[in-house]
Amino acid sequence: MTDPVIEVRDLSFRYPGAARDTLRNVNLTIERGGFVAIVGGNGSGKTTLCKTFNGLVPHYWSGEFAGAVVVSRQDTWASSVARLSWTVGYVYQDFQNQLVRPTVRDEVGFGPINFGFDDHAVRTAEALEAVGISHLADRFVWQLSGGQAHRVALASVLALRPEVIVVDEPVAELDPVAAHDVYECLTTLNRERGITVITIEHHAEFIAQYARSVLLMSDGAPVWHLPAREALARSGELAEHGIPAPQVVDALSRMGIDDVARGVTEAADLLRASCIEARDPAAPILAPQEQQRRVVAEARSVTHGFRSVSGEIEPVIRDLDLKLHEGDRVAFIGGNGAGKTTLMRLFAGIQVPRSGDLFLTGENTRSKRAGRLAERAAYLYQHPERMFLKPSVRDDVELFPRSRRDPETDEIVARILERVRLTDLADRDGRTLSGGQQRRATLAIGLAMRPDLLLLDEPTASLDVASRDDVTAMLTELSGQISCAVIATHDMHLVAEWASRVIALDGGRIIADCPPRELFADGALLEASRLVPPQVVQLGKELGMDPLPLTVAEFEAHLTTTGARA
Repeated sequence: MTDPVIEVRDLSFRYPGAARDTLRNVNLTIERGGFVAIVGGNGSGKTTLCKTFNGLVPHYWSGEFAGAVVVSRQDTWASSVARLSWTVGYVYQDFQNQLVRPTVRDEVGFGPINFGFDDHAVRTAEALEAVGISHLADRFVWQLSGGQAHRVALASVLALRPEVIVVDEPVAELDPVAAHDVYECLTTLNRERGITVITIEHHAEFIAQYARSVLLMSDGAPVWHLPAREALARSGELAEHGIPAPQVVDALSRMGIDDVARGVTEAADLLRASCIEARDPAAPILAPQEQQRRVVAEARSVTHGFRSVSGEIEPVIRDLDLKLHEGDRVAFIGGNGAGKTTLMRLFAGIQVPRSGDLFLTGENTRSKRAGRLAERAAYLYQHPERMFLKPSVRDDVELFPRSRRDPETDEIVARILERVRLTDLADRDGRTLSGGQQRRATLAIGLAMRPDLLLLDEPTASLDVASRDDVTAMLTELSGQISCAVIATHDMHLVAEWASRVIALDGGRIIADCPPRELFADGALLEASRLVPPQVVQLGKELGMDPLPLTVAEFEAHLTTTGARA
């Protein structure tokens, strides 16, 4: 006997001014106690669908609404957003903006107090305990790491004791360890408290490891809703919708194994059972010979920090020396709060260090305003909406070359918009685009500036895998246009596939400067940097491969069948 907690019937919705429906004739049932991953390409309607569950659509985001959404026997059309928040807790992709009170305890208790619950103190303590942050109760929210802040946002909705929790892109802004921590927390809430968990997710490895069912969205409507293992078996269909298979599933498929693995250990067991093992590489993989190359940017004894409410300077970067060379493809990595973003902003000249000096192509960043330094270093923000200043994407992309009176502005803009697949959306306001489309638009803005040094803060966060691969390809192609590219990222796939040099930060200091393969082989360094390697690296380590593979293609090249398959 079924027990639906959410029923969607003949639902269609169109935003004001939109040319077509964002949701089209959606029919869907989600069972109570499920753990559902909603997947699909950017713009497929995932977030809009979830906003119908808590009434934001149509009560806050108005538009043409047809059909019905019933949540725990409440018709969302006839209910209010406030009342539905007791039933559906929503943790947004930009969860930092959900935190409105000064301390963690104040934040978590905010909802119960405002709704007048007499047991608000009990609810607050219960929610803090449920997500494992009771020890942070008196901490100011601005002192928290990204992972801690995400748990506070989760606790704040738990305090209302909802039956359903929706989490939009749980891992988008978190370091890899924090990302797994959040999913472990959601799994505990699902299994031990019976809360229905719905995540909007692009990362197939998290879907494989944690979800119990998968809902594939495309063009505003469900394609199918299947148990997780059955969904993963449709890897080709998922790939067509921008969700390539997890690396372990891809690796098994390339070796002719039809079974689906939901994790690294399971995949390794299947390979061993099929008599497949690592062989010695034909030739060692050697690090490239270091050559004398032009220094594009340099930090000399740089220290920087910010003033706390007590008036003291809290150090973020500590006595740091670093040279970035022409041809470098650099990844800044490290846990939330390690200093990655601050260091990038210092290199761009947006901030000047409290002590020490930074040089761009030999010129001290203290000598010019940030606007003039943009000709040498372009910084693309982690939150793309900050990059949109004009009424359309085209206007934003052409803003810099037009202000410099570049005679080739029209040709430059047209070529870049085509490359990032935004020509058809060029006349849209960038703030109205989906998260993935916004990321591509900010990359276009940076490319149009044609700087020596391009700095990108989390360039693949919130992108579907197809868009992420596009960004990776575009970054690879920049070698002829950009002298040096630097990313700050938690995306270990991007590090493995793109970076030539990885700089690990911890507490504002450099703890490693090495190639990706060396990074992933160092367990102590991975732990210190709060990193989880890509699945294919973990699988190679499980099978004793040396050197470790960085891609599935490398993994496949170093496997051999030793006998008849079981």
